[in-house]
Amino acid sequence: MNNRERTMAILNYQDYDRLPVVHFAFWGETVDKWVAEGHITPEEARDHNVVGWKLGFDFDYFTVAMPRTGMNLLFPPFEPKVVEVLPDGGRKVLDGFGVIHLQKDDATGIPMEFDHTLKDRASWEEHFLPRLVWDEARMNKPLLEALKDDSQRDQPVGLFCGSLIGEIRDAFGVVGLSYVTADDPGLLSEIIDTWADLYLKCSEYALKSGAKFDFGHFWEDICYKSGPLVSPVLFKKKIAPHYKRFADLLAGYGINIVSLDCDGKIDALVPHWLDNGVNTMFPIEVGVWDASIAPWREKYGRQVRGVGGMDKKVFAYDYAAIDAEIERLKPLVDLGGFIPCPDHRIAPDAKWENVQYYCERMRTVFK
Repeated sequence: MNNRERTMAILNYQDYDRLPVVHFAFWGETVDKWVAEGHITPEEARDHNVVGWKLGFDFDYFTVAMPRTGMNLLFPPFEPKVVEVLPDGGRKVLDGFGVIHLQKDDATGIPMEFDHTLKDRASWEEHFLPRLVWDEARMNKPLLEALKDDSQRDQPVGLFCGSLIGEIRDAFGVVGLSYVTADDPGLLSEIIDTWADLYLKCSEYALKSGAKFDFGHFWEDICYKSGPLVSPVLFKKKIAPHYKRFADLLAGYGINIVSLDCDGKIDALVPHWLDNGVNTMFPIEVGVWDASIAPWREKYGRQVRGVGGMDKKVFAYDYAAIDAEIERLKPLVDLGGFIPCPDHRIAPDAKWENVQYYCERMRTVFK
């Protein structure tokens, strides 16, 4: 079996020859450190697949095709520009989503946000609605053409179906989204519907093109350490039903695995995803809330699959900590429908030799 066949067999509760060893890429600072330590060259560092292979991973689960042009749904996106230079050298920068955030040369992580173009109906209709109109020109036709022949494909490739609330949260900001939820729920419904309709058209175009995909995939990042950043009641009523439209579309092309990337404590949203066709949770971020597929499987049965749930923090420790983490993963793998994966991009505190050891042990333990 190749890694594509193994992955799809596991997620469909079928027999497989061995567990694939998968990752979810690396922080930029992580590969920079490994270059400085001499483990990889600067050229190798530019390709996370190459970095993964050198460590011993089989592939990056987040291998998804984004068949539209640009990095977000806005077409065209806002033109990035420096709005203000601060006394300490930092810069207020307008990004492609119309968000003004702090940019500093020595900063890492999620930047501080100062302002958001999307605030109300007037800003929605002036700046966003015109950028969310269907146009065939927004599709990456050469990419779709290249994906028509899957005869030599040895790892799964997903269709990125989009984001139904995560990008909207990005555009509004958490505070702005909270206010519009209370102040103008009709506007929020219109925005959600517009966003979903356009992503559905993009997905439909990609599938009709003849491009071959192994699974559908969404990105949301709508939770934090204590739960959702959006009301589960609102989510169930206004957002979740849209996933069903995508799941039905994918099913019509023989695609039955629909996965979703959401960080944070997602427990309150899991049943709404499952009820609407999203059946694979990723990356099951362990965090300080000890996320695991086990309680979801106990509650919802084999309907819920998972990729992730491996506590990447152990990469900063020693071999014993890695062995203990692998032992913790054994009963989860035995549940079926689950592939361990470091629960987010591997952080700069990870030691190269520890990650290599993890890959070696995973092949030894999960034959």
